[in-house]
Amino acid sequence: MQPYHAQKITSTISVDGDLTKEVWQQATWSHRFVDMVTGAPGLYGTEAAILWSDTHLYVAFRAEEPYVEAALTERDSIIFLENDLELFIDGGDCYYELEVNALNTVYEVFFIWKDAYQKGSRFDAPPFDVYHPQALTFGGNDDRSSSSFWYGTHPRGLRWAFLNYDMPGLETAVHIDGTLNDHTDVDRGWNLEIAIPWTSLSWLANGRQLPPQPGDQWRMFLGRFQKLTMSGMEIEPHPAMVMTPHGVYDTHRPDKWSEVKFIE
Repeated sequence: MQPYHAQKITSTISVDGDLTKEVWQQATWSHRFVDMVTGAPGLYGTEAAILWSDTHLYVAFRAEEPYVEAALTERDSIIFLENDLELFIDGGDCYYELEVNALNTVYEVFFIWKDAYQKGSRFDAPPFDVYHPQALTFGGNDDRSSSSFWYGTHPRGLRWAFLNYDMPGLETAVHIDGTLNDHTDVDRGWNLEIAIPWTSLSWLANGRQLPPQPGDQWRMFLGRFQKLTMSGMEIEPHPAMVMTPHGVYDTHRPDKWSEVKFIE
């Protein structure tokens, strides 16, 4: 699949969830998201766009949803249990996960591959204290069988997951085109707008310049999980819609994520 081209801008975007701003109208929007496993068109229309400046990375999502709903309000709640939009950024030996629901509740985790976290390495630093109560090991989404329960199925094995990580300077905003948590009418959907300072992405740069140079490529996951209830029963697993299909129901596969090329 061809890389997505993220256009450079010279302005600063005010993050308020309003994607009718001219800067987003001129952006390159992705194709309709597809099923994460099969690559078939997604259940609901979902698109994303990425822009960048000398100071920030900007990401926007447009999500069709007839019944916009969200209940979790506490930061770092398990947002993927509800309908959400997700951004992951790969850093080679580490990666960052961001999930947001329609209430603009944020869930963040910073992952470091266990084989890269050695005593005295660059990750052996105060932000990544493995003795912190919210530092856990993680094998991936596909680790339920006896053969993979402890180590997962990814060739690199386990990751350290730092649930206490907060991305410095992160801005998110949501705009709902409809009425939240009211199923008596039909909504159009909701938008998410994200801004992250490049200065906050130094752990993920992996030797690359910040801000990127035109032509640089980063790998990112842009996706959506949709909670569905039919005849009183919740459908499991939740349908996952993504920019680039994985062939497996596991978001934590950086090698499967979308290539994002930064252009002038």
